[in-house]
Amino acid sequence: MASTVGSTVEQTKNAETLQRARARAALIPDLLTESRYIANTAINGWHGRRKRGVGENFWQFRPYVDGETLAKIDWRRSARDDHIYVQDKEWEAAHTLWIWADNSPSMLYKSELADVSKQSRAMVLALALCELLARSGERVGWPGVSKAISHRNAAERIASELTHAELQESFPPTIGVKKYSELIMFSDFLDPVDETLEKIDAIAMRGVRGHFVQIIDPAEESFPYSGRTQFLDPESGERFIAGRAERLGERYRDVFEARKQTFAAHMNRLGWSYIVHHTDQPASTALVSLHLRLGDELFSKGGIR
Repeated sequence: MASTVGSTVEQTKNAETLQRARARAALIPDLLTESRYIANTAINGWHGRRKRGVGENFWQFRPYVDGETLAKIDWRRSARDDHIYVQDKEWEAAHTLWIWADNSPSMLYKSELADVSKQSRAMVLALALCELLARSGERVGWPGVSKAISHRNAAERIASELTHAELQESFPPTIGVKKYSELIMFSDFLDPVDETLEKIDAIAMRGVRGHFVQIIDPAEESFPYSGRTQFLDPESGERFIAGRAERLGERYRDVFEARKQTFAAHMNRLGWSYIVHHTDQPASTALVSLHLRLGDELFSKGGIR
């Protein structure tokens, strides 16, 4: 009997995961469109860095200049008209940035105080950042889904891969995320603090630099509940009924603030950035803030090779 019950629970969990994956896949085209709009509103001040240089990836054709080595000439392209063309390679100083958004069940939460779920906002911000970075000539990828690529349509390619990818929950896979690259994570980070910090430290020890964007529904922080209230854990399914929820408010808010302060202090020690974004705020505010962090920590220091 226990085996049968366990099998039924597992089947139910798998069915729920599949349902969430399909729902996310259906939303991605709209989220990509919204992310481009957000990216356009934040593009002012975001300076591209792409330029000609020594590298492996093709960038552009340009007319041959006297004195250049003949080995650079692209004879096939030159045969199309009366001009001689050479191939330029992409400048190798482009950064490699890995972008990831949490798809845990808790990310589906949306209170009456917010217009969108945490998952929707995280995906929009992640794809908008892909769009901005791709326009700047950076290499962007999604851990476990897409390799890091340097292409103007990188956001669209990654979105396409995400529609067919399995849900990634709690933390990004780091296989392929190499030393000196950047990892930007969008999540509510509601797992136990010690567990989360342990995973963060493991990534940092590999020489990866991180940016921690915590997505919070305003109700999760303000706790605007009173009277008899039932709370449901979306991860475990556990339920808790508070007879007078308002009595829990002050203690809850203190604990929640302490979590944020712990994260902020730990990220500061690691040299990582930490941004809190509430889903009742415009997405562009988080994107601009993240852009400033990336600009200060990456571009002004000469970047990552």
